Amino acid sequence: MKIGVKVGGKTVSFEENLIDRAIRYLDPQKANKRAGARLMAIAGGYVGASTIRRQTLSWSAQKGDADAVINPDLPLLRERSRDLLRNAPLAVGAVNTVVTNVVGTGLRHKSKIDRDALKLTEEQGDAWEAQTEREWRLWSESPECDVARTLRFTAMQDLAFRQTLENGDVFALMPNLVRPGSPYGLKVQLVEGDRVCNPNWAQDTATIAGGVERDVNGAPVRYHILDKHPGAAFFSRGSVTWLPRDAFSKTGRRNVIHLFKPVRPGQSRGIPYLAPVIEPLKSLDRYTEAEIAAAVISGMFTVFVKSDSGNVNLNPMAPTSETQGSDTDEDFKMASGAILNLAKGESIETADPNRPNTAFDPFVQAVLRQIGVALELPFEVLVKHFTASYSAARAALLEAWRFFRTRRQWLAENFCQVIYELWMDEAVALGRIKAPGYFSDPIIRKAYLGTEWIGPAPGQIDPGKEVDAAQKRVDGAFSTIEKETMELTGGDWESNMPQIRKERRMLKEAGMGQEQKAIAAPAAPEEPPKNPDKSDTDLEEN
Repeated sequence: MKIGVKVGGKTVSFEENLIDRAIRYLDPQKANKRAGARLMAIAGGYVGASTIRRQTLSWSAQKGDADAVINPDLPLLRERSRDLLRNAPLAVGAVNTVVTNVVGTGLRHKSKIDRDALKLTEEQGDAWEAQTEREWRLWSESPECDVARTLRFTAMQDLAFRQTLENGDVFALMPNLVRPGSPYGLKVQLVEGDRVCNPNWAQDTATIAGGVERDVNGAPVRYHILDKHPGAAFFSRGSVTWLPRDAFSKTGRRNVIHLFKPVRPGQSRGIPYLAPVIEPLKSLDRYTEAEIAAAVISGMFTVFVKSDSGNVNLNPMAPTSETQGSDTDEDFKMASGAILNLAKGESIETADPNRPNTAFDPFVQAVLRQIGVALELPFEVLVKHFTASYSAARAALLEAWRFFRTRRQWLAENFCQVIYELWMDEAVALGRIKAPGYFSDPIIRKAYLGTEWIGPAPGQIDPGKEVDAAQKRVDGAFSTIEKETMELTGGDWESNMPQIRKERRMLKEAGMGQEQKAIAAPAAPEEPPKNPDKSDTDLEEN
């Protein structure tokens, strides 16, 4: 007898031997158990992959590579993500929390060149970094860096990062457009992901998927961009044009930044941040609306008119501006403090929706904890409600900041640094920044491009304890003053020093304060006092 079962789209089977058939003849139930055990051994050892167990029998998972799974659903995922961010407070709060903590007021550029590789003295390195930072501010702190003359670079960071969370990805074009008032031609143009799609709405192929054309190695070669947004009021499928943009120029210059976070090899497009929790967020939003409506109704004088005669009074309320009724109304209006006129034989029965619902808040919190796990936001940070102890609140903030720092570094490396390097190429080519060997030696170029991107500091629950801990880390040589300044205030210690010296000098001259003591190295531990009744030898032996 041949025993078989379908596993993962294929049939796994085996032929019963003489012993199996004998056992089946004597004890069919035991034979079935033996057959099940043998089939499971053939199919594999993971219960999660079993198609025999009742718990997983109807579990059908979709197969396919990253593009096959993501791209067909991406347009609808985008629209639903945007709808949540327009109308669902919890979704808006989650995304705003991430953007505020990752970008905040913007990631500021701090030049950190490799002075040893460039053979520069400390003074020469300081002067070069100061000049470079001045030139960078000239470009980045002006709307001229935006092709639309609208956003400064810090605002672009906010918008680009918000787009990756909301839509899954965003594209940044870097055209060269020289305008009066700015010596630099580099401009940045952000493009929504909807505009990048296959020409003529063609199906994905091995070389082009989601509007991204790739070579045999999977590297991007070209992006196909619609000349207008497909959701525009004046959009017409018959009058659109695709504008192909090469990912790199012939010289290797990057022309397009595709900002998204891959989660699988070979992935062409990004997925929205809220994608795994779209359904629970929407359900929770509907539940909240229903509870609010029920609470509003319970606050009204809500009654039903019961008539012995069976006749219904179609106008039980006197028309008022509050109830907005009229003499010709054929429906019942409810309002707070409404007065009903009852006919003979009619009585009132009050409708009690039992609101507010005492189970509402615990249920919502339980769902939000699961949503927070998916979004890497602790519950306290997600709802911005800290009611536990100092230690618990601090642990929640530290856990959240691991996520925020990871995303901040990702944004700095894949957006800010790429644009900074393109700007530096132009600045050196124009001669506004002197960098000998920049274009001839990749090592020298890398040394000149050393940069730190400094963002807003984490929040502090107890600033006194945070400052004390920072001081101890510096005293113990576990950290530097520069790093602690960045962590505590988001500032630049080196840039602060001239102002600090000026303020302390002025305070000293005015007799209003004392000079701040320099941070001293930790004192050597004192030797234990010697016992006068014992000799040195006795102390050593003991």
